[in-house]
Amino acid sequence: MSTRITVDPITRIEGHLRIDVEVDGGRVKNSWSSGQMYRGIETILQGRDPRDAWIFTQRLCGVCTTVHAIASVRAVENALGIEIPINAQYIRNVIVAAHALHDHMVHFYHLSALDWVDVTSALKADPAKASALGESLSPWPHNSKREMEAVKDKLASFVAGGQLGIFTNGYWGHPAMKLPPEVNLLAVAHYLQALEYQFKANKVVAILGSKTPNIQNLAVGGVANAINLDNQATLNMEKLFMMKDLLDEVAAFVQQVYLPDVAAIGAMYPEWLGYGGGVTNYLSVPDLPLDTKGTQFDLPGGTIVDGNLATLKQITSFRDPYFKDNVTESIAHAWYDGEWDKHPWDEETVPRYTDFDGDKKYSWVKAPRFEGRPMQVGPLAQVLVGYATGHPIVKKYADQVLNTASAIAKVKLTPAVLHSTLGRHAARAIRCATLSELALKHLQLLIDNVGKGDVAIFTPWTYPAGEQRGFGFHEAPRGTLSHWVVIRDGKIANYQAVVPSTWNAGPRDEKGQKGPYEASLVGNPIADTAKPLEVLRTVHSFDPCLACAIHTLDVEGNELSKIRTLT
Repeated sequence: MSTRITVDPITRIEGHLRIDVEVDGGRVKNSWSSGQMYRGIETILQGRDPRDAWIFTQRLCGVCTTVHAIASVRAVENALGIEIPINAQYIRNVIVAAHALHDHMVHFYHLSALDWVDVTSALKADPAKASALGESLSPWPHNSKREMEAVKDKLASFVAGGQLGIFTNGYWGHPAMKLPPEVNLLAVAHYLQALEYQFKANKVVAILGSKTPNIQNLAVGGVANAINLDNQATLNMEKLFMMKDLLDEVAAFVQQVYLPDVAAIGAMYPEWLGYGGGVTNYLSVPDLPLDTKGTQFDLPGGTIVDGNLATLKQITSFRDPYFKDNVTESIAHAWYDGEWDKHPWDEETVPRYTDFDGDKKYSWVKAPRFEGRPMQVGPLAQVLVGYATGHPIVKKYADQVLNTASAIAKVKLTPAVLHSTLGRHAARAIRCATLSELALKHLQLLIDNVGKGDVAIFTPWTYPAGEQRGFGFHEAPRGTLSHWVVIRDGKIANYQAVVPSTWNAGPRDEKGQKGPYEASLVGNPIADTAKPLEVLRTVHSFDPCLACAIHTLDVEGNELSKIRTLT
């Protein structure tokens, strides 16, 4: 007899996500992904000045504010044909790289590691053995026996005082959790250390963006960071080198802690390198532009079909027609008026809610398609594209992760294992390590260019008459993000945001093709239908981010949501 499990809401994400799975014989037979909150920013933007769009679109999400700002100004600049100064490119690049470093660390350690790490098991660990394990993986100076003892004592005090915080409702002791106590202790230690280093990365965003979340320094045509090396109130060498020091510290943590942690944990769950592949069509876009026109990049983009790296077709510029012409969205199973499949410029956003019906409409998320195909987006897509193009930094860290995991698992692992739940975690760590180098590179490019006397940050422009259409993309932490704008006589006539979690969390389309979340769950094991940890593992591996405000407890600690198991 099959069992229907509804997990609503999925926690440790941004937004309201419901996942339904049908389990038969201990495995997922079918699945449905449902976004449970209406957005509506697109409607708010109609009739407004396009220069203001980036301020509004940052409110699409409480986490991904910076990325929407970047995509939005790029969309308007694309529509109006504006070329921005190279300093503005470098400043934007440092912001998005630092934001991604922060985001990737938070995702692994604070949002998804608890699917794999049994916190209570760490209380049984031998700190000396945990320290020895950490020191065997990297030269990180904070893996000492004293550090491990301090973390174990702190964890014991949490338990004794009943103050477990976010650790309170974990699936501790679940049969799918099998890390040794020493590995769990090492992971908890790094969980706590990551709180400090993600802050350092986010501080760089705040220095350049004036604040975070919701940066304030962008403008259509460039940035608002006045550069004057002799003025304490502007961007000067003191601030530039302060950011360099912060990024150096973050790079050390990412390369010496995050990367080996993912490799070690992945090697100890080898069966999960075979679960969660789902959609193996991949889409990424190029980013970190190296010129003013957006034709040269430090991160590659492109598409891969059916997991075959030989099918790579690259996306090469901010105006690439291959990307521009092939993005569509379907609302066949989404709560909007109609049954259409349209290009973003031609869409309308007219909500029409009905009850959840897996055969009809069941989500506020639309179903994006590229050349009619569902596409997985995210770090895995970019890493595979980077590997296929021979990107030296991506390849270096990908080989490092695979070699480390191979040594621990005592079996040779190839890039093919990346098409999996754990492969997405590995790819995110690889991308994070890549960005830890590129953030420093682009900061140095900015320093060098300012040192030559170039302080230009903005290109003046005026609105042309008539209609203009533009699109702007950014390879955000969760994958390909694009904004699409139609401007008529200086006002926004239509605006659509096709976001990474729309690509991944979208429902079936008019052809019945599942979205990446849905496809990735099929075939996964479920050891305990009352505690569907395996569902969380695969969904969390995408780093879901649907919209604002998930709350599962009130101030008294009372449960406000539950998992429903229906037989």
